[in-house]
Amino acid sequence: MGTFYTGCMIQNHVDRTRSAKIPKILVDTGSEYTWAPEAFLDRIGVEREKKDLPFVMANGQQITRSVGFAIIRVGKYFTIDEVVFAEKGDLLLLGARTLEGLNLSVDPRQKKLVAAGPLPVA
Repeated sequence: MGTFYTGCMIQNHVDRTRSAKIPKILVDTGSEYTWAPEAFLDRIGVEREKKDLPFVMANGQQITRSVGFAIIRVGKYFTIDEVVFAEKGDLLLLGARTLEGLNLSVDPRQKKLVAAGPLPVA
């Protein structure tokens, strides 16, 4: 598929006036979660709801990170999701769960996000 980046905005789900823009985040369908800088999430008041959640990195290394709830916006699309507090050296990732919540899919040829279409019911 190749890799590409997009921009997004993260909002506090309780106080939507508190937000931070991430101009460049890697679209990664191989990552379940979205990873945003912990400094951004702290600044907009996202609470650490789950602490020391274990993750396995692509190289097999196991790490722990905190996770909170936030609204993620990409263009006109938005969803609420769990967001990982990325520490220094971590990649910033827009993960598969967030993409599903946004109802966006990856166009691998054009390397961009596109509307996924109507949602299946049953």
